[in-house]
Amino acid sequence: MPDDFEHDRSAPLAVGPPRSRMSRLDRVRARRNRNRRRMIGAAAAALLVVVVVVAVYLGAKLFSSSGGDFTGEGKDDVVIQVHDGDSTTQIAQTLRDQNVISNVKGFVDAAKDNAAIAAIQPGFYTVRTQMSASAAVQRLVDPHNRVGKLVIPEGRQLDDIAEVGSGKVTDGVFTLISKATCVPRNGEQKCVPAEDLRKAAEQAPPEQLNVPQWATQPVAALGKNHRRLEGLIAPGTWNVDPSASPQEILAKLVGQSADHYVGGGLLDTARAMNMSPYQILVVGSLVQREAKPHDFAKVARVIYNRLAVPQKLEFDSTVNYPLDRQEVATTDADRAQVTPWNTYAMEGLPATPICSPGQEALAAAERPEPGDWLYFVTVDTEGTTLFTRDYQQHLANIELAKRNGVLDSAR
Repeated sequence: MPDDFEHDRSAPLAVGPPRSRMSRLDRVRARRNRNRRRMIGAAAAALLVVVVVVAVYLGAKLFSSSGGDFTGEGKDDVVIQVHDGDSTTQIAQTLRDQNVISNVKGFVDAAKDNAAIAAIQPGFYTVRTQMSASAAVQRLVDPHNRVGKLVIPEGRQLDDIAEVGSGKVTDGVFTLISKATCVPRNGEQKCVPAEDLRKAAEQAPPEQLNVPQWATQPVAALGKNHRRLEGLIAPGTWNVDPSASPQEILAKLVGQSADHYVGGGLLDTARAMNMSPYQILVVGSLVQREAKPHDFAKVARVIYNRLAVPQKLEFDSTVNYPLDRQEVATTDADRAQVTPWNTYAMEGLPATPICSPGQEALAAAERPEPGDWLYFVTVDTEGTTLFTRDYQQHLANIELAKRNGVLDSAR
């Protein structure tokens, strides 16, 4: 029986695959797989962090651009620039960047259908930080808040001109620039002084003042005399950054003026006339100061004819130029002074232009009227000017000018 019992028992059931020993190669492969899984997991976690950070950043920007508006008329005065071609959205972004408004959308909505904003001119405007969008719109469209607008009339020179007798003072270019830079800053008027502009004109190297290559030599020849920049700032309307340094302001104006002159054909004309562009600029300044517009082209011809003889120009305007006070009829003592500009004391052109010539005067210098005249004199208060080549006739014209009380215009 015992033998039968042992024979009839069931064999035990297997509960898993039979265990076997792993080879060394298998263990290495398993370790590599585990490391790969860990690296993939770490990269996925890092990517998730980046996604979250970007989402938070974009959400903050979205909230900033479309969130709540500032209220009121603002806090501190600040100057912003509207560039040529700026859209309303671009202006809004500039305001947002300067903390003037809290979001772009609010300003765009407040400016919607506002014709004044749509027509706003490039330039500089004084606004305040933390203004409501509607207040910022009203501030920008108010012409009193535009700053840095510089208007230089034709014929102005760098320094102020004081007239003998009348005491009248005509603002020079430095003074005009200084006044254009004046802006209110939290109740106090801030300006770039004219004297600081003059010092920058004296001390800054020509290349740092954007002096064009065709003017570098005559400018350098005057050393540290501020008049070396005379005529290189063209008349016209310019935008000046009130927060810029004196050197930066002058460099910007000289650079823009050089582009203006070149755009007007100055270089081409100089080549055609076998003169330098700078010489044409000097002639244009003499024409501007010596004649009325209807006689510009004739006076330009007189200048070229005298230079060809050669004969001294003998223009009172060149005597007056470096003087602190100017007079219609110069004195013998003034005419005897030897300066880089006095054409009574030397032959040829003055060392620099004597003012900022306008486009008409430059056009006359570039295209003088044909003629053989060497002399001219204004003979009446209506501005009638007589031109001649004959010196005796010129003396007779001078007598006519004396009788009419305008002898001071004789040449």
